[in-house]
Amino acid sequence: MPQTILGWREWVSLPALGLTGIKAKIDTGARSSSLHAFDIKAIEVDGAPWVEFKVHPHQHDTTDVINCRAPIKDYRQVTDSGGHRSMRYVIETHICIGGEECLAEMTLADRSQMLFRMLLGRTAMKNRYTVDPSRSYCASKKPPKQARHTIPN
Repeated sequence: MPQTILGWREWVSLPALGLTGIKAKIDTGARSSSLHAFDIKAIEVDGAPWVEFKVHPHQHDTTDVINCRAPIKDYRQVTDSGGHRSMRYVIETHICIGGEECLAEMTLADRSQMLFRMLLGRTAMKNRYTVDPSRSYCASKKPPKQARHTIPN
C-alpha cells in the first residue's frame, strides 16, 4: 500500500483532546512526538492515572486555551534537540492528518518558546508516511476559522 506523503509541516487534529487545526512540524530527526502543554497535573480518574493540561493551539497566540485530559501511558525521560533531558508525561491519542487517522504517543511539554505547537516524530510516522522536506501541507489543508474555539472548564 502506498504511503501518504507529508510535507515538512502539516495541519493536524487530535479529536479525543478537542484539538483541531494545529500546525505541526514533521520532524524525522525526532524520535517521539510532542504537544505543547502547560498547567500539567497528574490526577486520578476511577483509580487510574490521568493527566490534565492546557493547550494554546495556535502559533503566536495565547488567547485560545483548550482544556484537555488523557490517560497517562508513561512518564519518561526525553532529550530535546539541545541535549537537555527532562521527565515528561506520555499520552496516546488519535491524530488526524488529511483524511487519515492513527494512534500515536505524544509527550507533553511547554513548547511556548518553539515555533510549532506540535512536533510529529518518526515513531508516529513509521510505516505510514513518507516525508518530502521540500514541500508543505501535502496531506492537509488549513482548517476553517470556526475551528478555533475554547472549551470551558
